[in-house]
Parts: sequence; C-alpha cells; structure tokens
Amino acid sequence: MNITAKAMAATIIAAALATNTSAQKQEGNFSYFLPKTEIRMSLLIEKTTFKPGQLADYSDVYFKKTAGRQTKESYRIVGINFSTAAIPDNDKQQQLIVDKKHSILSIDCDRNGVLKAINTTAADTPSPTPFKPARKQPLPNPNDYMSQEILSSGNLTKMASLVAQEIYDIRDSRSQLTRGEADYMPQDGEQLRIMLNQLNTQESALMQMFQGTTVVDTTETVVRFTPTKDTPKQLVFRFSKHLGLTDADDLAGAPYFALVTDENTLTEPIAVDENAKKQKDDLQVAVNLPGKISIEISDGTTTIAEFDTFAAQYGRIDMLPGSLFGKKFTSKLTLNPVTGAVTRLETEPIE
Repeated sequence: MNITAKAMAATIIAAALATNTSAQKQEGNFSYFLPKTEIRMSLLIEKTTFKPGQLADYSDVYFKKTAGRQTKESYRIVGINFSTAAIPDNDKQQQLIVDKKHSILSIDCDRNGVLKAINTTAADTPSPTPFKPARKQPLPNPNDYMSQEILSSGNLTKMASLVAQEIYDIRDSRSQLTRGEADYMPQDGEQLRIMLNQLNTQESALMQMFQGTTVVDTTETVVRFTPTKDTPKQLVFRFSKHLGLTDADDLAGAPYFALVTDENTLTEPIAVDENAKKQKDDLQVAVNLPGKISIEISDGTTTIAEFDTFAAQYGRIDMLPGSLFGKKFTSKLTLNPVTGAVTRLETEPIE
C-alpha cells in the first residue's frame, strides 16, 4: 500500500469510526478500554418437591410404611460451570491516535468500548451453552387405574381399603406371572416384559395415593462476580436447602465465598518485529499482560468448586510501539476480548 492510498483509506475509515458506538473521536483520538475479567458461575440447582398423598394417613395401616403429610421443598447445588466475560476497566481507558501519520485503518471494540482488534476484526466471545433439562415423563394419574367402585366411594376410609386391596391384587398378579402360574401366561419374553411394566405402572400410580409424589427439577442460575486483588475473599451468593438461592443480604441462606489466589504468573509478551521496534514513534498502543488466578468456591468449610483462569486485573499494561502502525509498517492486532492480551500480531512493511 502506498502512502497516498493509505491516507485516503484512513480518512474513509476515520469517518466511519465517528459513528461507531464503541469508540469516541476527540481531536483525532479514539477512546477505548482495556477489560477487567468477570467470572460467571452457572449454578445447577436441583429442586425436589414432595406432595403428600390423599390417603397418607392410611399408609402405615395398610403397608406399615409411614408417609409424609406436608408439602416440602428442598434444594441442592448439583453442579457449577465457570466461564469468563469482559467488562470495561474504567482505570484503563486509553487513547489511540488515528491520523495520516499512522496506518490505523479500523478499530474493533465491543459494545462496551473494550478494544478487540486494530486493522482487523475479532470474533465475539462465544456464550456458554445454556443448560437444557432432560425431558421428564409425566407422573401417572391414579384415577386412570381406579375402578368405578373406588372413584365413587363415599369416604377416605373406604377408599383407602379399596385402593389397598387393588394394590395387593396387582402384586399377586405380578407374582403369579414371574412364577409362571398365571391363568393367562404371555407367549414370549417381550409380552411378559410389557405385562410386568404395566403392573408396575399401575402399582406406582395407586401407591401415590398413600406415599405421595416427589418431583425433581433442575434449573440454571448465573452468578457474576469480579475478583480483585484487594478482596481475596468475596461473598458471591447465599444458598439455603429450604429456599434455594437467596439474596446476598438474606441471612436465611448460608454464605458462599470465592477465595482467589494470585498465582503471580503473567502471560508472555507478544513478539514484536525487530525492524519495527527500531523505528521511533510517539504513539503507543496499550494492551494487557493478564495474570493467572485460582478460585475456590467454599461455604467456609467445604470447597464445592475450583477454577483457574487468566484475569486482566491481576496483570499489568504492556505498551506496543506505535511504529507497528507507522509510516514504514502496518500491523493487524487481535486481542483476547476477555483478558486484553494479544493473541495475534501480523506486521508487514509498507512498500
């Protein structure tokens, strides 16, 4: 690219950038942010709901088995998945000069003004795949397996007696089938399996009248927090086995903390073309050298999850020479959109 063509392209791109909501033009300067790294925890929370059966008071009488008599809900965390995202670091707002002296033809920022690329475009950070619960089979309806006599019974005592007898008859039929003593034996193993499954379904449906029903649902809730060096122990959520996830100020939930350890390890600086480094230029381009951290999620006693990542706020700023975008060289720069680290730098001389 010759200098005249470069100047014309810069003018066109600069006009386009003036309408870019992720960059601000001020006297030939464009403002951008380097990121902070936000941690996103996807909590898989299992909710178990028990509802008592209509005949719960008679369970012990007919089956010697005590049944619950009150509706209950309980919660537990069955999984934690981690991901990272970028938020603008207000302490790392930078200026980038776009003029005829430099071969900066385009600037790619995210919607929050975090720099992603120069002279090229960067792919968006892929969003984590949302959790999709397994498809549940509906519970059988006991009424579908009750005789007319049971359905029309006038009181619960009589109904309990009739339903219990029906259950005993089903168990007797199943026992006869498995021993080969039934009046109408199936012709093959597949027919036997189908008949046994039908009897099991009938018994389960009717036993709901005594033992109640238990339904289990799993949902996903995303909790976000931004670790900082000043706060190595941070309250991230509260959780109750009776209420599930609660507000951060709701003492009904037990506190869970993120314990962050700075590993004091930075990413390696990107290699810069030696010929470009020799050129003098007042411009500098700020990028990040993120630092590695380890995170433990704990209730104060037990660690329930661990995660390692690089975080922008645990590293430092690295300045790239403006000669990479000067009169003799042009470059394509791509940054990690979450940490602000350089992932790719392609430099070529301007002929």
